Amino acid sequence: MSENKVTIADVAREAGVSKGLVSFALNDRPGVSAESRVRILEIAERLGWTPSLRARSLSTRRSFALGLVIARDPEVLGSDPFFPSFIAGVETVLAPQGLALVLSVVPDETTEMRTYRALVSDGRVDGVFLSDLRHNDPRIPLLQELGLPAVTLGRPDTESPFPCISVDDTPGVAETVRYLVSLGHRRIAHVAGSPALLHGSRRRSAFDTALREAGLPAGQSIETDFSVAAGADAARRLLTQDSPPTAIVFANDPMAIAGLGVAHELGLRVPDDVSITGFDDIDFTRYVYPALTTVRTAPSDWGRAAGRTLLDLMEHGTAPDVDLPAGRLVIRGSAGTPVRP
Repeated sequence: MSENKVTIADVAREAGVSKGLVSFALNDRPGVSAESRVRILEIAERLGWTPSLRARSLSTRRSFALGLVIARDPEVLGSDPFFPSFIAGVETVLAPQGLALVLSVVPDETTEMRTYRALVSDGRVDGVFLSDLRHNDPRIPLLQELGLPAVTLGRPDTESPFPCISVDDTPGVAETVRYLVSLGHRRIAHVAGSPALLHGSRRRSAFDTALREAGLPAGQSIETDFSVAAGADAARRLLTQDSPPTAIVFANDPMAIAGLGVAHELGLRVPDDVSITGFDDIDFTRYVYPALTTVRTAPSDWGRAAGRTLLDLMEHGTAPDVDLPAGRLVIRGSAGTPVRP
């Protein structure tokens, strides 16, 4: 054969049968004898035939793509390695199946809702991953109305027909607070995420509860959009007070690393003058100085579990929820006994 892509016509010519019969055999459709099917498949393999995604899409009315729509500022998204790690996990499941991931980054929730409608009307995806769950999330009834299979990253706070992949992040936050209290910290602050997002408000609630259980007064909390810039600004505000906290619990690692930088810039020693902790355990937390104490959640595991679950949902019409192991504290050098009382 030439170096051009092998087609069904080439397989049919070699087998001495019609293109229609080859198509039936390759797509495992009835009307082909077992002997002919085996012979055609052997010839297709010998010639190096591979299916055309466009042809498969036309014949099955499927796009062979899954979607992920993220309503965040692209700069915020670019500074947070959580999603690249999550996407890498998804791709380990989709790539062997010949499926693609369609990523859409949109500026706001209104555009996000329009994007879901457009993805369905254009036939661009067969299912979606629903991230950054919100209170009473309006996307869930929308996707149900559109008939689009979905997997939610986290457990919604309202009724949902879709399977969820969840990691309980509250034990990790509580464990962080208990560890800081055991080191002697009594003024502990929290740089939280957006309260509009379930995981942002959930981590804030876990922080407040852990302080109460430790017999400490409520700590300062500053709400952010999870961005590096917001984390740095919050750290500066906290650390330049007349009575600054001796420890800061950040809601994600990029903000915590920004907090480390601000502390160094202000001439503070970490962890002697201030302890800093993060959340997610992204790859380079162990390489900053001092290495970051954080909560490990393994975003790539989320991606793999979400990919498998969405494929099961599309194939069988149903799929169970998946509860991944809860995030656990990873102790490194950025948290220690406070020098100041």
